Amino acid sequence: MGALVDLLADAGRQWEPELKRRLTGLLGGIFRAYLPQTWVFRTEQETATLRVAPDGRVAVGDGATDAPDVTVEVPLRRLEAALRSQRREAIPPGELKVTTHSAKGKTAFDYLRSRVGL
Repeated sequence: MGALVDLLADAGRQWEPELKRRLTGLLGGIFRAYLPQTWVFRTEQETATLRVAPDGRVAVGDGATDAPDVTVEVPLRRLEAALRSQRREAIPPGELKVTTHSAKGKTAFDYLRSRVGL
């Protein structure tokens, strides 16, 4: 596995308990309506796909899927800093291109962008 896959897998392990918790209770149905989610991340050297299953499980793999909900193109150093700090204002300005390919992807990105530092 490459650095990008490792980085996203580590982030996924951190996010998974919170995702699973949010899928229960009164608001769980609202969150479940936006799952599954598939995001493709592209850096200078690598591409990886992060998937969140309807039960909140997170999986990461090499390469890009054909039909992502969101594509994020960002330098690896900036993505590392964003995931480490999880505060957008703490991330130095730099290149970031986000393309949403579905309505549920746009909604999820808008909701999550500040939580993951993007």
